[in-house]
Amino acid sequence: MKNTHVVLITGASSGIGLATGQYLINRGFTVVGTSRTPSKYPNHPFPLIYMDVLDQSSVKIAIDTLVSDYHHVDVLINNAGMGMAGAVEELQMEPFDKVFNTNLKGPIFVTQHVLKHMHKQGFGKIINVASLAGDNGLPFRSVYSASKAALRRITESLRLELRHTPIQCTTLSPGSIQTAIAASRFYAPLKEDSVYFNQYKNALSDMDAHVNNGIQPIKVAKKIEKIILKSKLKPHYSVGPLLEILSPIIKFFLPQRIYENLLASFYNLK
Repeated sequence: MKNTHVVLITGASSGIGLATGQYLINRGFTVVGTSRTPSKYPNHPFPLIYMDVLDQSSVKIAIDTLVSDYHHVDVLINNAGMGMAGAVEELQMEPFDKVFNTNLKGPIFVTQHVLKHMHKQGFGKIINVASLAGDNGLPFRSVYSASKAALRRITESLRLELRHTPIQCTTLSPGSIQTAIAASRFYAPLKEDSVYFNQYKNALSDMDAHVNNGIQPIKVAKKIEKIILKSKLKPHYSVGPLLEILSPIIKFFLPQRIYENLLASFYNLK
């Protein structure tokens, strides 16, 4: 059944973005995705337009073109993101900046340009894809955890700023999802002379195992549809393995050191 929702998904060439776009199309939505290399995906199941979320000019052109073609944009899903692994002491600043900027500045840039159109049309919803990793400072994933935590705080601020308007926003925090995020993750080198060698090596194996054993991206897509169709959005939603979803609740009730020890045990840290 066709509906009138026009949905813009950033980072839609693979993973959660691709699965969400495919699902929403099958549910009758009009979907447009973005990619830095749309020409690489000639048979994509929905239109891909060029956008580099860190290039404000390309963001503006893409959104203006979308609105020109479809006349409105009902839903923005800020999904584009990057991962990074490494000990804090050994992080390199260039990839640090790229990951943090992509995960935080990128959604802000896109949101700023989309809001201009949503204010004019008098409606709209923004879903920022954060992560359950943002609820904790995860070992060897500090930059990713921090960037997603920051995205949640930015979204909370934006919600309050938009209270007098008909525009709503929220975050969706997935847990471990079966995607190819490991292939695009920045990695600090694994060095045998590092004091973190054994722990970091084990952590890398755990990261891949968690992704491989995670839930299917289609479950995220179904959650996003439910959020889109809600009349009133909550500040935060989550989807993922049960233990990861319960983690923030467990963190709230347990003494800090006990919870920290549980995390250390979960990640095989001594």
